Amino acid sequence: MKPFLAFVLALFLAEASSAAEPRTVLFFGDSLTAGYGLEDASTQAFPSLIQQKITDAGLPYHVINAGLSGETTAGGLRRIDWILRMPVEVFVLELGGNDGLRGLPVEASVKNLQGIIDKVRAKNPSVKVVVAGMKMPSNMGAYATEFASMYPALVRDNNAVLIPFLLEGVGGHSPLNQPDGIHPTAEGHKRIAETIWKTLGPLLNR
Repeated sequence: MKPFLAFVLALFLAEASSAAEPRTVLFFGDSLTAGYGLEDASTQAFPSLIQQKITDAGLPYHVINAGLSGETTAGGLRRIDWILRMPVEVFVLELGGNDGLRGLPVEASVKNLQGIIDKVRAKNPSVKVVVAGMKMPSNMGAYATEFASMYPALVRDNNAVLIPFLLEGVGGHSPLNQPDGIHPTAEGHKRIAETIWKTLGPLLNR
């Protein structure tokens, strides 16, 4: 089942159930979160690998993969209200990469990402927000620097938690990426899950 279709099913199940547990960790992102190009994204994409870590740790959380391939920050802002029909206790924001690859103005991306965070917090003021940082190739010059700096700024302004670079140890490493050089392989997703868990694990254990 494709990640977004699985999310839709989870949404309806959540609305049909009055059970308070387990709490929800929502990954809201683009093709990286969706597991684009994997043989079985439902088991190989990093959100499912995080679910396994949560299960192994005995923590009362359920992971929802709300990744959508091709998503921009503007698209995410349009989509978020529908996503928030289910309760969310931990919100992991993984967007911006497609904006950067298209060279869209950083100030517009910041505005969209802030809008998403504002909507999430309006729905649940106590939600824990995690922002996954992204980087552009250095040959994009000053744009790459400005782009990378928007994530720490968002975290600082919103009392959120930062994953400095989602693709740490994966981006630019051919064996861990599909032929397009952009989307990680299954092994790449394992590395990403380890990177995320360094930040997310302690947060869930609080």
